[in-house]
Amino acid sequence: MTKNNAVSAFILGGLLCLGMVLLGNTIGDKLIKMKSMERTVTVKGLAEKEVRANIAIWPIRFTEVDNDLDSLYQNVQTKTEIVAAFLKQQGFDDSEITISLPAIDDRLAQGYSDPNVKYRYSARVSLSLYTDKIDLLLSARTQMLSLAKEGIAISDQDYNSKAQFLFTKLNDVKPEMIQSATQNARQVAEKFAKDSDSKLGKIKRAAQGQFSINDRDSNTPYIKKVRIVSTLTYYLND
Repeated sequence: MTKNNAVSAFILGGLLCLGMVLLGNTIGDKLIKMKSMERTVTVKGLAEKEVRANIAIWPIRFTEVDNDLDSLYQNVQTKTEIVAAFLKQQGFDDSEITISLPAIDDRLAQGYSDPNVKYRYSARVSLSLYTDKIDLLLSARTQMLSLAKEGIAISDQDYNSKAQFLFTKLNDVKPEMIQSATQNARQVAEKFAKDSDSKLGKIKRAAQGQFSINDRDSNTPYIKKVRIVSTLTYYLND
């Protein structure tokens, strides 16, 4: 090997060594940064909102009894028309009122032998109101006692006769509530970062969670509480 070749080989070797050192330092720096990025905090953000129901379903039921089947049918028809007329007087439309066929029981045919049973036939009558006029329905419920003057006893205390109130406009409040839940989660994460002498980094992972809609309380089922819990994971930086 000539002197020039030896010098060239020496220089080349030195450059290779220097390159390996620099490459090692670069990889080391990146590994350190990646390691620091593994520090995370997972928090939950809550958002709640009260809304009014926009749909109501009101089953209206009463019972009629008689010993004569023809007379029973006539009474059922008459009283059903009275209830329907009452609803229309309150401001509801025909399209909102559904009348079902009455369910008639023949107690004698069913083997009743109780002497205290005075009537052979019993008819269970059912009407249903489906409406978006929530305030009108609440007002109408307070006027139901007027039907007692017509010999129609309607109770809304049993489970099957209670009005059901629904909120179907969740999409209208979703964006605002998701934003609120995310902001709430970030506030919690920022406090954690501050308490741990860290700085809050970017979001690593986010899960929206499920929306829930429940009655605010048993006395006001037409007021709903919408709730969402979001889960977010943030990076922590020194």
